Amino acid sequence: MHHFSLWAPRRKSIAVQVNGERFPMQRGDRGYWTVDVPSAKPGDDYGFLVNKDTKPYPDPRSLQQPQGVHSLSRLVDLDAFAWTDHDYQPPAWPSAIVYELHIGTFTTEGTFAAAAEKLPCLRDLGVTHVELLPVNSFPGHWGWGYDGVSLFAPQEDYGGPLGLQQFVDRAHSLGLAVLMDVVYNHFGPDGNYSGLFAPYITESHHTPWGGAINFEEGGSTEVRRFFCDNALLWLRDYHIDGLRLDAVTSYVDRSAVHILEQLATEVDALSAETKRPRVLIAESDLNDPRIMTPRTTGAPGVPAGYGLNAQWSDDFHHALFAFLTGERQSYYVDFGKLSQLAKTLTDAYVYDGTYSTFRERNHGRPINGLDGTHFLGYIQNHDMVGNRPYGNRIYDVAGSRKAKLAAALVLTSPFIPMLFQGEEFAASSPFLYFADHEDEALAKAVSDGRRNEHQHHGAEDIPDPESEETFLRSKLDWSETSQPEHEAMLHWYRSLIELRRNQPSLHDGRLDLVRPAFDEQAKWLTMQRQDVKLYFNFSDVPLTLPTDAKSILLSSDEAITINDSRLQLPALSFAAALTKI
Repeated sequence: MHHFSLWAPRRKSIAVQVNGERFPMQRGDRGYWTVDVPSAKPGDDYGFLVNKDTKPYPDPRSLQQPQGVHSLSRLVDLDAFAWTDHDYQPPAWPSAIVYELHIGTFTTEGTFAAAAEKLPCLRDLGVTHVELLPVNSFPGHWGWGYDGVSLFAPQEDYGGPLGLQQFVDRAHSLGLAVLMDVVYNHFGPDGNYSGLFAPYITESHHTPWGGAINFEEGGSTEVRRFFCDNALLWLRDYHIDGLRLDAVTSYVDRSAVHILEQLATEVDALSAETKRPRVLIAESDLNDPRIMTPRTTGAPGVPAGYGLNAQWSDDFHHALFAFLTGERQSYYVDFGKLSQLAKTLTDAYVYDGTYSTFRERNHGRPINGLDGTHFLGYIQNHDMVGNRPYGNRIYDVAGSRKAKLAAALVLTSPFIPMLFQGEEFAASSPFLYFADHEDEALAKAVSDGRRNEHQHHGAEDIPDPESEETFLRSKLDWSETSQPEHEAMLHWYRSLIELRRNQPSLHDGRLDLVRPAFDEQAKWLTMQRQDVKLYFNFSDVPLTLPTDAKSILLSSDEAITINDSRLQLPALSFAAALTKI
C-alpha cells in the first residue's frame, strides 16, 4: 500500500500511473490530489498524468529518479536503511574545519562510495565537517548540481538514495559531520516539471537563472512547505548535519514570517526533537547580519533576525585574494588594501554601511556583536575557482609561497575555516564549470554564454562547459599527494590545522579579542589572538619586527628566528608564536 499525494491546484484531473497501470486521484483541500494504491511498493516506478495527457511526468517530490530527471519516479523506503550512528554527535561548531567537495570530481569514480573511501584522509587532515555541493538530481550525467530539478532525489550517477545514506553513515563512523548545499532560489531550466502542477515560480521577480521561487504570492504556503520539507528530509532521513543555502539574496519574500525564519525555526525544532544539533549556513553578499541574528535578541537597538547559524564570508575572501593577487576585475575593484583585510578580522564585513564602488551605493551594516563563528573564511571555494575562465586555483594564480600565506591566514583567523577540495595538496587539476544538458539549444546557449562571459577579460579558448572533457579535467588526481611539491603543501595544511586545534585561542570566535596591526607600505600584518600572535610578511623582501614572543609554534620558513626581541621574517613568510606562558 502506498498513499500518493500531489499538489496540483490548477488541474482538472490527475491520475497516477504505477507499473503501467492508471489510478485516478481525488481532489481535496487546497488542490491536493490523493489516492491509495494497495499494490504499490518500494521499487515500483510511477508518474503523474495531467488531464488527458498520456505521458506520465515525474513527481516533484520524487525520492529517486533512476533513469534521469525526465523519466518515471521510483518509490523508496528511506526507513529501510540500517543506520549505525545512533550515538553520534557532530563536532562542536566553534572548532569546525569545513571541507567543500563535489562528489563527481572528488574521485575518479565520482560516486558516494568512492568519496567515502577518501573520508579517512580528510579525518587525518583534521577536517571536522564535509560540505557537499548539491547532490539533488540534475539533467545529464555531470554538473555542479545548481540546476537541479528533482530536489528530493539524490543524483543517480552518484549512487542514489542508498549511496548517500551509506556515505553519511560512514562519515559519522569517522566522527565527521556532513553538510550539504541546497538550492532554494530557482529550479534548473531542463527537466523541471513542477510548473505543470502548481505555481512554484513567480514572474513578479526574477533571478539570474529565470523566474524566482514563489515565497509570498498565492499558493506560497504550499511552496514554502515544499522547500521546508526538502530541508527536513535531508536532515531527518539522511542524517545530514547542516545545510548551506545557495544565494539567499535571490529569495524575494515580504511575508510577515520570512522563509528563512520559518526554515530556521523548523530546523531548530528537529534538532531539539532528535537531540542532535543541525546548522544552517547562508550564502549571502548582502552584508546583513540579520540573517544570523537570533530571532529574539533581548538586546536594545538590535533588530531580531532569522536565526541562521552562519554565512560564507565573501568580504574576507575578496580582501585576501585581491591583496595577494593584485586582481581588481568585477567585485575585486572594491578590495586590495591590507587595511581592508585587517578590518575583516575584527568586523567581518569590509562594507558595513560604507560606499561600494562596484555597487555604486552604500552597502551593508555592522555585525551587531556577532562573533567569528557566524562566518566561514576561505581563500577558495567552488565559485571562486570555477567562475574563473580556466578554473585555476590560488596555487596557480599566486604561487606556492602566497598560497601558504593564504592558508595560514584562513586557518588562524577568528572565522570557521573552509577548504575547497584539493586545496590542501595544491591540486593541479582545475575546477571548471561543467554541465550536461540534454536539450541541444540549451546546451549551446550555456556554451556560448560561458564564452561571452569571459571574452572581455581577454580569455581565449574557454573550456566548453558542455564537453565531457571539461568535466574529466576537473577530477582530482590523488596520486599527487605523494609527489614532493604537493606533499609539502599537504604537510603545511596538516600543521596549520594541528596548530589551530591545539591552541584554544585560535578557535575562540570573539572578534573583540582579535588585535590586528599592519603596515600598508611594508606589507606586513600581525594578529594577536590572546596568547598566540601571528606574523605575516606579504612583501617580497625580508623584514624584522619587534616581538614579545617566547617561542615559535609554527613557521613557514626555517630561517624565521627570534633574536633580542626581534623576529626575522624572510620574504613571503608566516610565523605563529606564543606570547604568554
